[in-house]
Amino acid sequence: MHLNAGALRLAEEILSRSAELGVACHTTAVGVRVIDCGVKAEGSVEAGVLLARAAMAGLGAVHVEQPGHPSEAFESVWPACEWPIVAVTSDAPLAACLAAQYAGWKVSTPHYFAMASGPIRAAIGREDLFDDIGMRERPDAAVGLLEASKLPPDDVCLMLAADAGVAADKLVLLVARTASIAGTLQVIARSLETALHKLHELHFDLRRIRKGSGRAPLAPVPRKDDLVAIGRTNDAILYGGHVVLEVTGDDASLIEVGPQMVSRASADYGVPFCTLFEQAGRDFYAIDPALFAPALVDLVNLDTGHRHRFGGIAPEIVRTSFTTPQAATADPGA
Repeated sequence: MHLNAGALRLAEEILSRSAELGVACHTTAVGVRVIDCGVKAEGSVEAGVLLARAAMAGLGAVHVEQPGHPSEAFESVWPACEWPIVAVTSDAPLAACLAAQYAGWKVSTPHYFAMASGPIRAAIGREDLFDDIGMRERPDAAVGLLEASKLPPDDVCLMLAADAGVAADKLVLLVARTASIAGTLQVIARSLETALHKLHELHFDLRRIRKGSGRAPLAPVPRKDDLVAIGRTNDAILYGGHVVLEVTGDDASLIEVGPQMVSRASADYGVPFCTLFEQAGRDFYAIDPALFAPALVDLVNLDTGHRHRFGGIAPEIVRTSFTTPQAATADPGA
């Protein structure tokens, strides 16, 4: 699969509709194209949908279901959810979610910080994950996503181009802060990815996964308060996310792994993410990794026809998170 090529087509679509989508593009002094989807630019819901699709290298469908009109499956687990739902599906979930969408690394320099994702990861290929799933590639052009409160400076752009093995003018960076419409949506569109990464951490045979879908409520965006936004986007998945995976093989292994692949498996379960994030010194890697999982998972065995359900939605925690007043906090991305 040509992951970066798929994302590039979506980046070009975003560029061609920039005014309509509320995004801004500029070419840096070193030749990298930077698309601002939610830093200085206002962005939009549609920009967030395209951003999420680009993160998945074009190998997933993303849409927003409005309040009162969710899918029948989500209505059954969260009746009358009061927020829109971000829905994502993929027939190639390993490539879309693990080889491209997973935010498995950070860009950190003395003057810049970002959580990085997108198919540029497959071009860089340094993560041990790629030893397990393969899918490294040497593209002519690379596309990366940066979750950051600032646009990347020239030294970061050049570093990423060099790491990806492409010329600077062949790199496209899509950037949005968490506390933006597009930034919030593209993070919440990671419900399916979160489940797949959890299975990888649990050493499940990922070749058994055939298809996946995920839904989670779209959090209200706090104006330029990334700390609150980080809390809400995580809570949307950890306490409000529902993932369905279609798999093959035996049922016994699904019954064994299922209880471990939901957020309820963590000792920190039940505490809003913003509180945990502060307690961990705003370091994602200091939080119990067992927490990073959907609230509810259905494993559908295509061979036996059996459906196994694990975990459960916690609407009260999501409501508390989504209605927490905006805090006067320092910018975590500064």
